[in-house]
Amino acid sequence: MEQMTITYRDNGQDNEPVPRTQRKPFIEANTLPMSYQEIQDKHIIPVFVKDNEPAISQTEFIDVVKDVASTYYSMHDLQEEIRVSHPIKGRVPEARFKQAKDLNEWEKTIYYERMMFAIELDNVSQRMDGGLLMLTVGGIKAYNQDNLYNSKGAAEHFHFFVGFQNTVCCNLCIWTDGLKQSIRASSTDQLYKEILKVLEEYDAVNHLSALERFTSLVLTESQFAQLLGRARLYNYLPAEKKKDIPALTFTDTQVSAIADSYYNDENFSRNGNDSISLWNLYNLFTGANKSSYIDKFLARGVNAFELTDHIVEALETGQDSWFLK
Repeated sequence: MEQMTITYRDNGQDNEPVPRTQRKPFIEANTLPMSYQEIQDKHIIPVFVKDNEPAISQTEFIDVVKDVASTYYSMHDLQEEIRVSHPIKGRVPEARFKQAKDLNEWEKTIYYERMMFAIELDNVSQRMDGGLLMLTVGGIKAYNQDNLYNSKGAAEHFHFFVGFQNTVCCNLCIWTDGLKQSIRASSTDQLYKEILKVLEEYDAVNHLSALERFTSLVLTESQFAQLLGRARLYNYLPAEKKKDIPALTFTDTQVSAIADSYYNDENFSRNGNDSISLWNLYNLFTGANKSSYIDKFLARGVNAFELTDHIVEALETGQDSWFLK
């Protein structure tokens, strides 16, 4: 396969992305949009119980990622999109005896247990099957994964990814080489080094070449129906049987959403001849992944790639696949 090259965008119209104001969020589920300023100014920061020292805040994590990405890719003025979930509400001591309906705004406290963000690197992009893919970095900070019954200095948990975002639908294209599912760090300096290591090891051209393979192959409607039928069966298979089959982490509800999108998605539905490209199929999976909770999102994003890649291998080599038998 001819090696792909990444486009560094100029002001040419051909490479202009869909404006952010016209896009869907990169994750939906039970999340809310949140600004950096609101998190920084209005959300309390959890502390370690033993010494009352603060954990690394969600905005500090965003700052570190922006700092690393700005330096590594020689970019400035990066803008983040943030989604949060699982609010933890409280109140100041003076209001402990008040009924909830009588609380003043200044008497309420809040932080969100889980936060995910994505930052587009606007000048690194590639056309793929008519849509524009934009290099994107981001991460997850979920306080429920930290042992806060400890002292400051205990390792805290972070998730970081680098991949591409499809600007047509904001689906995130993530694979294993661009994902660090568990960064353990006790300081922002340590966090910086771990994120830099991921960026240094990530090969964007190789990732794009892997995605490009999806555009050249198709499933017939019969094969697509068989794939979804097998996907519905997968969760009920005996554990021993699953060992010999590529993993599938999507829920029955998400599989049903993929079936609906096969006919009705405005961007990635079936072709006129009742077939679907593997690129469109992949995007139906990543689109369904938007209904995942934050703590499942990145792993399912990688699973969408791995399953599609498995189907590509089966079609190209003629090897058996349980999902297409």
